Amino acid sequence: MADQLPQTIRDALQKRALEALDHWPVKADEPVLMKYRENAVFRITLADGQFAALRLHRPGYHDETSLRSELHFMAALKLGGLDVPSPVPTSDRQSLVRLPANRHFAEQHADVVSWIDGVPLGQSGTPLSQSADMQTRVFFRIGHSMATMHELADAWRPPERFRRPAWNTEGLVGEKPLWGRFWDCQGLSPDNAAALSALRGELRRALANADSRNLDYGLIHADLVRENIFLTGNDSNVAFIDFDDAGHGFRLFDLATTLLKNRREPAYPAIEEALISGYRSRRALSDAALASLPLFMVLRSLTYIGWLAERPEIPDAAERLSRYVDESLEMARKLDTAA
Repeated sequence: MADQLPQTIRDALQKRALEALDHWPVKADEPVLMKYRENAVFRITLADGQFAALRLHRPGYHDETSLRSELHFMAALKLGGLDVPSPVPTSDRQSLVRLPANRHFAEQHADVVSWIDGVPLGQSGTPLSQSADMQTRVFFRIGHSMATMHELADAWRPPERFRRPAWNTEGLVGEKPLWGRFWDCQGLSPDNAAALSALRGELRRALANADSRNLDYGLIHADLVRENIFLTGNDSNVAFIDFDDAGHGFRLFDLATTLLKNRREPAYPAIEEALISGYRSRRALSDAALASLPLFMVLRSLTYIGWLAERPEIPDAAERLSRYVDESLEMARKLDTAA
C-alpha cells in the first residue's frame, strides 16, 4: 500500500521518520518507505552500513508496555537461534522512543529492528510462484521453524510487566474481539450479519469444547501470512517478520493463519501436509489436537472481516469484505458437515 499513498502523506511520513532517526546512529541516506499498514516501515542505513527497519507504530494500537514486550519476545527468539528481526538500540541504549504529537500525527512510538535479507514467500491474492516441489520444501521448513518458535517461547521467562494481546476465546469471539466485531460491522447485509452472529455463538461452544482437550497454548506469532514469511539464504531457509500481533494464543492459530490464504493453491494438500510434518519434526502435535485445525481456520478467517471493516480506506474494501464473508460462511458450513 505504500506506493498508493498520496504524496502529501508520504512527505509527512518521511519527516516523521527523520524525526525518529535523530535517536539512532544512522547514515544521512533518506529512509525508504517499504510498507504502510498497521505501522509505517522504512528501510534505513545504520552508521555501520547495515540495513535496518524503522517502524513508526500506529497510534493507539499498542501501548508502550505492549511494544516493549514485543521487542523482548523478538530478542529472546533471536537469541534462541530463530531467524527474526531483533531490536537495535538508540544512541543512549533505549529500544523504543516516544514521538510527540504534531499537526500530522498523534503521539506515537518508534523503534528500529535488524533487517531480514530475503524475499516474502508471496502476496495475498497472487498464486505462489514456486514449483510444487519447492513449496513442499518451504512449508516443511516453515512448520519446523514455527515449532521451534513455540518451543523457545515455552522455555523463555518473560520480564516483569510483559503484556501482549490474548488470542483466546474472548479475543476471537468475545464481545470485543482483538480485530473487531466481525458479526456487527458496517458493510454487512442483514442476512450476513445474522448468519455471522449465529456462527459466533456456535464457535464459542466449539472452542470451549476444543479447549477442554487441553490444546497447546502459549506465545504465538499470530500473523504468519505469506508477506511475513521471508525466504532467505538457500531456497528453503525461512525467517519470520512482523511480530506486531504476537501474543498469547492457541498454537493451532499459527498453523491456521499460515494455511488459510493458501487454500486455493493447486498444491494445497501437499502444502498442508508439509507444514504439519515440519511442525511434528520438532514438536508434538497429536491427531486429536489436529482435528481442531478446521475450527481455527474458520476463526482466523473471521478475524479479517472485523479487521477490514475498521479500515474502509483500503482499496476495494467493500468487495473484499463481501468475499471474506462468503469464504468464512462457506468454511463454516463445511466445518458443520465435518462435525
